[in-house]
Amino acid sequence: MNEFDQLISSLRECVLQNEFVKLTLSKPVRKSDALPNVYIRQIELKEKEYFQFTYRYSTNDQVKNYTLKETIIELENLLLEKFRAATLFTLSQDLLVFVSKKKKVSYKVSMASFKNKLPDTHDKQKEKRVELSEYLYFLGITDKDNRIIPKMADKYRQINKYLEIIESLLVSVNTSKKLHIVDMGSGKGYLTFALYDYLVNKKKYNVTVTGIELRETLVNYCNDIAGKCDFKSLNFVAQSIQDYDNSKIDILIALHACDTATDDAIYKGLVANSDLIICAPCCHKQIRQQVKGVEQDSPLLKYGIFKERQFEMITDTIRALILEKNNYNTKVFEFISNEHTRKNVMLVGSKSSKRKNNEEIEDKIIALKNMYQIKEHYLERLL
Repeated sequence: MNEFDQLISSLRECVLQNEFVKLTLSKPVRKSDALPNVYIRQIELKEKEYFQFTYRYSTNDQVKNYTLKETIIELENLLLEKFRAATLFTLSQDLLVFVSKKKKVSYKVSMASFKNKLPDTHDKQKEKRVELSEYLYFLGITDKDNRIIPKMADKYRQINKYLEIIESLLVSVNTSKKLHIVDMGSGKGYLTFALYDYLVNKKKYNVTVTGIELRETLVNYCNDIAGKCDFKSLNFVAQSIQDYDNSKIDILIALHACDTATDDAIYKGLVANSDLIICAPCCHKQIRQQVKGVEQDSPLLKYGIFKERQFEMITDTIRALILEKNNYNTKVFEFISNEHTRKNVMLVGSKSSKRKNNEEIEDKIIALKNMYQIKEHYLERLL
């Protein structure tokens, strides 16, 4: 008797009874395979039933479609060679499969996790906005064979997510005109290079990108790579955000500019009347230091960690309100998963033609400051 008979017969039965939901494989035998999971669902393709296998590699997803017969063969191979666990989800029950190191198979049945089936249409694969271009090799993200270096897989995913966000934000900008983008605090340039390559080489926009970075060694490093890649409209400048002086900034980006450097960047965008201001604030110290030792009424501020998070939210809320006062529509959302960093909030202001009620907004700012005994927000001082 085949050790997988119970799994195979349950799979056949739930398909026959139209109760199959999905099947997942987990607990990889070897981490070096960089394949943590495989997800299997039923789809309809060209009016025929198939099982879609999504191989969730660390650097990318690979999708293959199999018939039921092919699915059974592939399942047995994967469970014998690559995975130690599987879960078959049906509308009647969940069947858990465990494979020991000695290839002994055991089963456990539990209550059904799903009440409804998944859609059976063929998914459109998620668009990869980052082409495997030369600059990724120079930045140390890919190797000489154009493969993602495993330890840089998170950075590669972050870049794709970043470009996805930027693309969604550009709907508020006239992309038919020439755009000057300034990235303040560009660092090693991972996101700056990706943005340039995506907008200029893939989207064919008329764009120039300037990276502002205080560390001259990084500026020289990035300019050298820009030259090697023939990115003619991308350059990096060794300068502080405060000292950068250019009234022509259509899109301002400041990701993880520390403490009040975020406010310096927002101020430059406001002065330039930028169409779009994109910030991921970091190291919120100014207001926390200002209220240090001040007795606060709110019980939320009794504990240090809550106090830190509360004043981060207050700092960014006042920033958002100041942007609104200057006729921007604002939104705040998570940039990347907080499993990578807790500094994962993105604050965006897009220029609006509709006049705001400045008096009402100012009242909100004053009320916030009074509630927490804040004398002044640094961005107010700049303005």
